[in-house]
Amino acid sequence: MKEPISIEGYDLLTKEFKFLLEVHKPKVAHEKKVAADQGDRSENAEYHAAKEKLRFIDKRLFYLNSMIEKSQIIDPSLAPHIKIRFGSSVKLTNIDTDEEEIYTICGVLEAEPENGLISIHSPLARAMIGKEEGDEFKVKLPNSVKVYEVEEIFYENIFSLKKNIRDEIDFTFH
Repeated sequence: MKEPISIEGYDLLTKEFKFLLEVHKPKVAHEKKVAADQGDRSENAEYHAAKEKLRFIDKRLFYLNSMIEKSQIIDPSLAPHIKIRFGSSVKLTNIDTDEEEIYTICGVLEAEPENGLISIHSPLARAMIGKEEGDEFKVKLPNSVKVYEVEEIFYENIFSLKKNIRDEIDFTFH
Protein backbone atom coordinates (compact mmCIF):
# COMPACT_ATOMS: atom_id res chain seq x y z
CA MET A 1 0.00 0.00 0.00
CA LYS A 2 1.34 3.42 -0.96
CA GLU A 3 1.88 5.98 1.81
CA PRO A 4 1.15 9.60 0.89
CA ILE A 5 3.89 12.06 1.84
CA SER A 6 4.66 15.68 1.00
CA ILE A 7 7.67 16.65 -1.10
CA GLU A 8 9.46 18.06 1.96
CA GLY A 9 8.62 14.93 3.97
CA TYR A 10 10.08 12.71 1.25
CA ASP A 11 13.19 14.89 1.01
CA LEU A 12 13.72 14.59 4.77
CA LEU A 13 13.23 10.82 4.60
CA THR A 14 15.85 10.43 1.86
CA LYS A 15 18.18 12.89 3.63
CA GLU A 16 18.14 10.74 6.76
CA PHE A 17 18.64 7.54 4.71
CA LYS A 18 21.65 9.00 2.84
CA PHE A 19 23.19 10.43 6.02
CA LEU A 20 22.93 7.12 7.89
CA LEU A 21 24.21 5.11 4.93
CA GLU A 22 27.01 7.40 3.73
CA VAL A 23 28.16 9.21 6.88
CA HIS A 24 27.06 7.70 10.18
CA LYS A 25 27.31 3.98 9.38
CA PRO A 26 30.88 4.22 8.00
CA LYS A 27 31.91 6.30 11.04
CA VAL A 28 30.48 3.74 13.49
CA ALA A 29 31.96 0.86 11.47
CA HIS A 30 35.37 2.57 11.83
CA GLU A 31 34.79 2.94 15.60
CA LYS A 32 34.01 -0.78 15.76
CA LYS A 33 37.18 -1.64 13.84
CA VAL A 34 39.36 0.55 16.07
CA ALA A 35 37.80 -1.03 19.17
CA ALA A 36 38.27 -4.54 17.74
CA ASP A 37 41.94 -3.82 17.07
CA GLN A 38 42.44 -3.24 20.80
CA GLY A 39 42.35 -6.96 21.48
CA ASP A 40 39.95 -9.13 23.46
CA ARG A 41 36.43 -8.38 22.24
CA SER A 42 34.61 -10.27 25.00
CA GLU A 43 35.12 -7.48 27.55
CA ASN A 44 35.56 -4.57 25.15
CA ALA A 45 32.73 -2.08 25.90
CA GLU A 46 33.59 0.20 22.96
CA TYR A 47 33.42 -2.73 20.56
CA HIS A 48 30.03 -3.90 21.88
CA ALA A 49 28.66 -0.34 21.86
CA ALA A 50 29.71 0.19 18.23
CA LYS A 51 28.28 -3.20 17.28
CA GLU A 52 24.96 -2.27 18.92
CA LYS A 53 24.93 1.12 17.16
CA LEU A 54 25.46 -0.62 13.81
CA ARG A 55 22.53 -2.90 14.55
CA PHE A 56 20.29 0.13 15.27
CA ILE A 57 21.52 1.89 12.13
CA ASP A 58 20.79 -1.17 9.97
CA LYS A 59 17.29 -1.49 11.43
CA ARG A 60 16.60 2.20 10.80
CA LEU A 61 17.97 1.96 7.24
CA PHE A 62 15.72 -1.03 6.57
CA TYR A 63 12.69 0.88 7.90
CA LEU A 64 13.53 4.06 5.97
CA ASN A 65 14.10 2.09 2.77
CA SER A 66 10.70 0.42 3.08
CA MET A 67 9.04 3.81 3.70
CA ILE A 68 10.83 5.31 0.68
CA GLU A 69 9.66 2.42 -1.50
CA LYS A 70 6.05 2.79 -0.27
CA SER A 71 5.99 6.59 -0.58
CA GLN A 72 3.57 8.33 -2.88
CA ILE A 73 4.75 11.92 -3.19
CA ILE A 74 1.89 14.39 -3.27
CA ASP A 75 2.17 18.14 -3.68
CA PRO A 76 -0.96 19.39 -1.90
CA SER A 77 -0.35 22.96 -3.09
CA LEU A 78 -1.40 21.88 -6.59
CA ALA A 79 -4.73 20.37 -5.53
CA PRO A 80 -8.02 22.20 -5.13
CA HIS A 81 -9.07 22.13 -1.49
CA ILE A 82 -12.80 22.20 -2.12
CA LYS A 83 -13.11 18.78 -0.49
CA ILE A 84 -10.92 17.61 2.37
CA ARG A 85 -7.95 15.62 1.12
CA PHE A 86 -4.29 14.92 1.89
CA GLY A 87 -2.63 18.23 2.69
CA SER A 88 -5.84 20.07 3.51
CA SER A 89 -5.99 22.27 6.58
CA VAL A 90 -9.44 22.20 8.10
CA LYS A 91 -11.20 24.43 10.61
CA LEU A 92 -13.83 22.39 12.44
CA THR A 93 -16.42 23.21 15.05
CA ASN A 94 -17.01 20.60 17.73
CA ILE A 95 -20.83 20.53 17.82
CA ASP A 96 -20.98 19.49 21.50
CA THR A 97 -18.63 22.17 22.86
CA ASP A 98 -18.92 24.81 20.09
CA GLU A 99 -15.10 25.04 20.13
CA GLU A 100 -13.09 25.52 16.95
CA GLU A 101 -10.25 23.13 16.12
CA ILE A 102 -7.79 23.28 13.23
CA TYR A 103 -6.08 20.22 11.76
CA THR A 104 -3.89 19.52 8.74
CA ILE A 105 -3.90 16.07 7.16
CA CYS A 106 -0.42 14.74 6.44
CA GLY A 107 1.59 11.54 6.08
CA VAL A 108 2.41 9.17 8.92
CA LEU A 109 6.02 10.35 9.24
CA GLU A 110 5.00 14.01 9.15
CA ALA A 111 2.32 13.81 11.86
CA GLU A 112 2.56 15.89 15.03
CA PRO A 113 -0.89 15.56 16.59
CA GLU A 114 0.07 17.94 19.40
CA ASN A 115 0.58 20.62 16.72
CA GLY A 116 -2.56 19.84 14.69
CA LEU A 117 -0.77 17.71 12.07
CA ILE A 118 -2.72 14.45 11.91
CA SER A 119 -1.93 11.30 9.99
CA ILE A 120 -4.14 10.49 7.04
CA HIS A 121 -4.76 7.15 8.79
CA SER A 122 -6.07 8.69 12.02
CA PRO A 123 -9.77 8.19 12.81
CA LEU A 124 -10.44 11.93 12.56
CA ALA A 125 -8.73 12.28 9.17
CA ARG A 126 -10.48 9.19 7.79
CA ALA A 127 -13.85 10.56 8.94
CA MET A 128 -13.37 13.93 7.26
CA ILE A 129 -11.75 12.94 3.94
CA GLY A 130 -14.06 13.98 1.10
CA LYS A 131 -16.17 16.34 3.21
CA GLU A 132 -16.92 19.91 2.13
CA GLU A 133 -17.52 23.16 3.98
CA GLY A 134 -20.80 22.97 5.88
CA ASP A 135 -20.79 19.16 6.14
CA GLU A 136 -21.22 17.48 9.50
CA PHE A 137 -19.56 14.18 10.35
CA LYS A 138 -19.08 11.86 13.31
CA VAL A 139 -15.89 10.37 14.69
CA LYS A 140 -16.19 7.19 16.75
CA LEU A 141 -13.79 7.17 19.67
CA PRO A 142 -13.28 4.35 22.18
CA ASN A 143 -15.66 5.85 24.77
CA SER A 144 -17.69 8.37 22.80
CA VAL A 145 -18.74 9.82 19.48
CA LYS A 146 -17.78 13.36 18.50
CA VAL A 147 -19.70 15.39 15.95
CA TYR A 148 -17.98 18.10 13.93
CA GLU A 149 -18.99 20.64 11.31
CA VAL A 150 -16.52 21.68 8.60
CA GLU A 151 -16.17 25.47 8.76
CA GLU A 152 -13.32 26.04 6.33
CA ILE A 153 -10.94 24.07 4.08
CA PHE A 154 -7.69 25.69 3.02
CA TYR A 155 -4.10 24.90 2.12
CA GLU A 156 -1.14 25.60 4.41
CA ASN A 157 2.26 24.03 3.85
CA ILE A 158 2.71 21.05 6.19
CA PHE A 159 6.33 21.89 7.00
CA SER A 160 5.47 25.49 7.88
CA LEU A 161 3.34 24.03 10.69
CA LYS A 162 5.85 21.47 11.98
CA LYS A 163 7.62 22.18 15.24
CA ASN A 164 9.81 19.05 15.33
CA ILE A 165 11.86 18.90 12.13
CA ARG A 166 14.64 16.36 12.51
CA ASP A 167 18.18 17.12 11.35
CA GLU A 168 21.48 15.25 11.11
CA ILE A 169 22.12 15.44 14.86
CA ASP A 170 18.75 13.70 15.38
CA PHE A 171 19.61 10.99 12.84
CA THR A 172 22.54 9.65 14.85
CA PHE A 173 22.54 6.95 17.52
CA HIS A 174 24.43 8.12 20.60
